[in-house]
This record gives sequence, C-alpha cells and structure tokens, in this order.
Amino acid sequence: MAQRQSRSRAATTLKWLGFVMAVWVQAISGNNYTFSNYSDAIKSIMGLTQLELNNLSVAKDVGKAFGLLAGFSSDRLPTWTILMIGGVEGLIGYGAQWLVVSEKITLSYWQMCIFLCMGGNSTTWMNTAVLVTCIRNFRRNRGPVSGILKGYVGLSTAIFTDVCTALFSDSSASFLLMLSVVPLAVCLIAAVFLSEVPSAVAANEEEAKEESRYFMAINSVAFVIAIYLLAYDLSGSSHGHLFSYIFVGILLALLASPLLIPLYAFLKSFSKGPDVEEANGGSTGGSIEVPLLIQQPEQVMIPETTETTTELAATNGATEAELEKRRPVIGEDHTIFEAMRTYDFWILFVSFLFGVGTGLAVQNNMGQIGSALGYDDVSIFVSLISIWGFFGRIISGWGSEYLIKKKGSPRPLWNAASQVLMSVGFIVMALAVPGSLYIGSIIVGLCYGVRLAITVPTASELFGLKYYGLVYNVLILNLPLGSFLFSGLLAGLIYDAEATSTPDGGDTCSGAHCYRIVFIIMSVTCLVGFCLDIYLSVKTKGLYAKIQASKNAKTESSDSSQ
Repeated sequence: MAQRQSRSRAATTLKWLGFVMAVWVQAISGNNYTFSNYSDAIKSIMGLTQLELNNLSVAKDVGKAFGLLAGFSSDRLPTWTILMIGGVEGLIGYGAQWLVVSEKITLSYWQMCIFLCMGGNSTTWMNTAVLVTCIRNFRRNRGPVSGILKGYVGLSTAIFTDVCTALFSDSSASFLLMLSVVPLAVCLIAAVFLSEVPSAVAANEEEAKEESRYFMAINSVAFVIAIYLLAYDLSGSSHGHLFSYIFVGILLALLASPLLIPLYAFLKSFSKGPDVEEANGGSTGGSIEVPLLIQQPEQVMIPETTETTTELAATNGATEAELEKRRPVIGEDHTIFEAMRTYDFWILFVSFLFGVGTGLAVQNNMGQIGSALGYDDVSIFVSLISIWGFFGRIISGWGSEYLIKKKGSPRPLWNAASQVLMSVGFIVMALAVPGSLYIGSIIVGLCYGVRLAITVPTASELFGLKYYGLVYNVLILNLPLGSFLFSGLLAGLIYDAEATSTPDGGDTCSGAHCYRIVFIIMSVTCLVGFCLDIYLSVKTKGLYAKIQASKNAKTESSDSSQ
C-alpha cells in the first residue's frame, strides 16, 4: 500500500511538473511568428524585392511541412529526444540568420531559405512533444490543455518582442540571438521532466475538480502575463534601463510562478495521509483509463457446449475479420490514411487553410504593411497580434469545453465564428482609416488564436488519439501551404505590382493601396471558410452529443461512487 501511495504522489507531481515544463516550451516556441521583427533587416542587407522576402517567409513556414517527421516520431521516440531535436535545430536555423543579420557571414538566397526552413521546422518538434504528451496525460481536459498551451504560444511572440525591446532596443541581431539560444536552454530543462505519465487520468470527481482548479490557476497566470505585456506595449517605447530590467525580472517571475502547482500537489498528497487514499480505494494510483466515448456492447449468454463453442469461435473469427475490414467511424481512432479518406478531414483541412493562411499573411507582412501606412515601428502590432492571439486561444479552449459539457455544441462552431470576425477585420484593414491597423491586428490575432486552439482538440475528437501526432502534423501542412498561397503569392505579387524600385535592387510601396486588394480577397476567403465550418458543425452534431453524454455519464458515475 505504501509503495502504491508513493507511486501515486510521484505520478501526480510529475504530471503537473511536466505540464509546467510544457507551458515554458510553448512560451518560447512561437518564434516562427516573429519574422516581421527582423524582416526589414534581411530585406535591406540582402537587397530583396517584396516577393523574394515573402518567399523567405514561406520557406520558414515550409519547415512546418516537415513536421510530419515529428509526427511519425511521436510514437517511436521518447519526449526528451523530440524536444532536443527541436532545440538543436532551432539553434542552427536561427543562429545562421543571426550571423547574416549581424553581417558576420554572407549567405546566398537559397542558403538563407534552408536555414529559415530549419528554424520553422524546429518548432514542430517542440509542439508535437508538448501537445501529444499533455493531451495524453490530461485526456478529460483536452480543450483547456490545448487552449492553455496554444495560448502561451500566442504570448511567445510578445514575450520575445518586449524582452528584446527592453534589453536590446529592438536590435534585429540581438533578437535573432535570443531566438537561437533561449529555446534550446528551455528544451534542455523540459527534457528532464516532461514525459507521459502512466495512469494519468483523474480517478474521481474530486480529482477532476482539482485538475480544473489547477488549470484555472495556470490560466490566471497567463491572463496576468498577457495584461502585463499589453500594459508595457501601451506605455510607450521610451523606458529607462532600470524600468526595463524590472519589467523583465517581473515577467520571468510570472513565468516561473506555475511551479507552485506541482509543489502544492506534492505537499497536498502527503497531507492527505494513507487513510484518505485507502478510503478512495487507492484510486489515485490505480486510475483506469476511460475512453472518450463509452461503448457498452450487448452480452448474450449461450449455453456452453462443444458444438456451440465451435460455432461461437467461428462467428468471433468472422466478426474480427469484418471489424478489421470495417473503416472506423468519426470519433474512433483513425490512421492518417483512414482519416484522409473521409470528407470530414478535408473539410477541416481546407477551412483550417483559409483561417491560418490569411492570418499568416498578415503576420509575415506586418513589417511592410506598417511601413506602407506610415508606421516606423511595427513591434506594437506584432505584440497585439500575439497577445490577442493568446486571448483567442484561452477563451475558445475553455468556452468550447464548457459548451460541449452543457449543450453538446460542436467545437467547429467556434471556427466558424472566428472566420466571420476575421473577414470583418480584413475589411477594416482595407479601409485604412485612422487606427484601423490597431483594430485589425487585434481581430486577426484573436481569430487566429481561436482557429489554432480549436482545431487541435477537434482533430483528436474526430480521428482519435492513437495516431493523433501524425494527424496533427498533416493538418499543420496548412501553415506552409497557406503562407505560400496568401503571403508568398497573393501579398508578394500585388505588393510588387504596386511598388517602385529602389537603388539597391529592392522595392518599396507607400499608401493604403499597397495591400487593399489583398485584404479584400482574404476577407472573401474567410467567408468561404465560414461555410465549410458550419457544414462540419452540422455534420458532427451527433458526435458531440455522444461526447456530451459520455462526459456526463463519467461525472454521474464518479458522484455515485463517492
């Protein structure tokens, strides 16, 4: 009994310590969205046109296409190995860019593409390690887990941007050095503590409520960090050295504060004592993994004779053969090839493409969008997209989970709402009225965050958890594809058509006309995505009704057992 209690305490503590490590990894893994902070330096040093610069941004997003490697590896390699691959690859990819921007070396255009691709790919290893491990450790809270982790990814860009502004006065070279070194250091720490914990599912309703309280605490910290970063951004750009150092110190303390949760969980497990755990039947250490949808097959009692046993064996053999041939239905585990044979997968894929592709186009081109509208410094807009992306992730993660439990509302409805709102945001940016870039940045960030946070648990609910790592990485092929279509081609070609040449071989464009057509086309695209999301919501309404019934059945079962 004592040994089982010891394992129980260790499992609970490790599960939450691992989640805090995952939060840290996500807080530094949004470096792929920071391109606008140093894109002007690359464009100037290498003498690029806007189309060439946008194709570089596509190269960084193409790196995510190779996230399939991380997906294949998620069931074959331990978490720490996947994390270290991501950390080392990021060091090489962003390190080479730092050497170029600091003018220590010179690289050709295609060499630069390769290193940008490596930098982009590094985050797929980190994200895969974190998401797959944490969703398996917290199966009953996929929405909050996804929302929190993706929320910290959203804050990552603002964290890097504001820390660099505070310490290095917006130096592009210093910024790239941070992107090279900091993720590797965090991955080294996380590799020690983040792993899949056996028997990680909450055993009873009391533990489930305790999990919710812990998630709420981490959520609250994230909200405080977001407001803190927003306040710093709105306070202006002229801060003294002492103020900047204090700002960074408080920010690091806030990021470290979730460590109190695994410490509290560890101390609380000792304060319970052996009698409490025995009263629970030792359930904390021996929790049974419950599937998302409870299935209760009918049982028929047959008199046991030699003849009936033979017939039963033959029938069972035929049934097993039929089950092997039968394709899984939505809600069951799908291999990637089985998922790709369904309409639901491609509806989710295309709607995801329209949402993230258009959002990436704004993020990748923000440096030039701001310049065209007369802004010398676009870091405030980069931070706004990041911070409001966090709010979108957190609100949609918790809100969608609540509505599933209470009303059985299909999660894709949140994607549909985000598409409509993003369409409005693009129209506002196309009008180019005073303040429109601030409003547009907030709307794009919010909706982009919703899309990323909602698609993660939706994919696991539609196609199961068994092959989730690979399914997830196939879905995020939309990031490089969307970047190529909307940023590399649409925005790049239209900008160059409106621009004038510069003496160094590049080009520049000033005025609202530079991106107006781009914004209008992307607004229409989002409306098409809205229609797809509504269709998917209607199609999966029955599945989410079953998920709601399953969640309620688990709650009632836990209540009756206490």
